Amino acid sequence: MQTRHSTRKFKTDSVEKNKLEYIIEAGRMAPSGGNTQLTHFVVITNPGVLAKLITLVQEEYGKMEITENMLPYMVNIIKAAAAGTFVFNYNAPALVILTSPRTYGNNFADSACAMQNMMLAANELNLGSCWVNQLRWLHDNPVVMDFLATLGISQDEMVCASLVVGYANLPNGLPIRKVNEPKGYKVTFID
Repeated sequence: MQTRHSTRKFKTDSVEKNKLEYIIEAGRMAPSGGNTQLTHFVVITNPGVLAKLITLVQEEYGKMEITENMLPYMVNIIKAAAAGTFVFNYNAPALVILTSPRTYGNNFADSACAMQNMMLAANELNLGSCWVNQLRWLHDNPVVMDFLATLGISQDEMVCASLVVGYANLPNGLPIRKVNEPKGYKVTFID
């Protein structure tokens, strides 16, 4: 856990299917509210599908207006998208989209548990990964949702999280392994 870091530069090498299956199985082992197991894992490795999704996400973010109280990272995304330089998946060769029924109250909690398991599994396999929220913020966008429907995601589902996976584009080919001390995360014990 201490050596897991987000990777945002990936090699073009595809990830072996058995490694992706291991990562997905780790996500499927995550707890879910009432053991409902409603998270839907959609694994995309097809370069053409990824390219189309990258284009759609860039176009839809490029149409957004920047507002006064918008978070700085969203402002940067919208500006990059408008300039045609935003690639939400960092060109990773694999994307895992986690969806859940829109009406299910634990959809985000269940997805978060699965995401953590998958990121730890990717790290164990010396693969880089990064949680990307751009599809989650577009879960009501008709253009993106229509495209996702062609991939088997129903209109009754919402995107709760997405994970990019691949080999880190670093000199040693491994994700960053440096251990960082937490600088935030307030803790209060009541004894």
